[in-house]
Amino acid sequence: MGLDSRALLAAYDAQLRAGPPGPLAPGVTVERDGPLLRYTGFPFGGFVEYRDLDGLEGEALDALIARQVAVFAERGERFEWKLHAHDLPADLPDHLLAAGFVPEETETVVVGAVADIAGEPRLPDGVTLREVTSRADLERIEEHIMTVWPDEGPVFADFLEGELAADPDATVIVVAEADDAVVCAAWVRFAPGRDFATLWGGATRQAWRGRGIYRAIVAYRANLAAQRRCRWLQVDATEDSRPILERLGFVSVTTTTPYIWSPPPAA
Repeated sequence: MGLDSRALLAAYDAQLRAGPPGPLAPGVTVERDGPLLRYTGFPFGGFVEYRDLDGLEGEALDALIARQVAVFAERGERFEWKLHAHDLPADLPDHLLAAGFVPEETETVVVGAVADIAGEPRLPDGVTLREVTSRADLERIEEHIMTVWPDEGPVFADFLEGELAADPDATVIVVAEADDAVVCAAWVRFAPGRDFATLWGGATRQAWRGRGIYRAIVAYRANLAAQRRCRWLQVDATEDSRPILERLGFVSVTTTTPYIWSPPPAA
């Protein structure tokens, strides 16, 4: 029997959009504004999240959006409004566009059963997996990510170090290495009391794609989730990774699009 995408979406909304999963990284703060939570202090900027917007629409919705813009404008900081395809009201994208937000690439939210995905990671010859925590390794990951995704800024070492400082048991970072070089890097986050583990990263160097490294690093993290008795794995999947994950047994439950507001350039 296949996975019930509607039930999984309901669980995703209830558990992964319900607020902070645990301690926050040093320097990060969260404030509530009506139905949403506003996070500031990350190396890459800030973001807002919510389970739903309590039926806000029209001028009331515009006022909520304007308050967020005002906070981040005063900080001179960009921020993300993570819009899901099933969010209401239906014209929410129009309100965000009118407020100066710019949409980035849409990703697919996929969920898979840990029991179906955990298993022996199968790696090509010469590639090994290793869990890392040191600053030197985090800087190697940052360099790797900027090589694979040139548009990303130099923020990942600080971000991952902050995640580990907040709760070293809640985030596990894994690298795939060949000839002493990072060829793929990914991490998994856990939250007490939640059935989900969430998978992040996974960027693989072009020369090493199509050889099963991404699948292996998914299996490795699924094994960690099984050890923690998690039931589900969740990924915001790009169009590169979505087909791989679906072949592994993940199912699509919705899509998500980052809407980005950036402060105007300094005069």
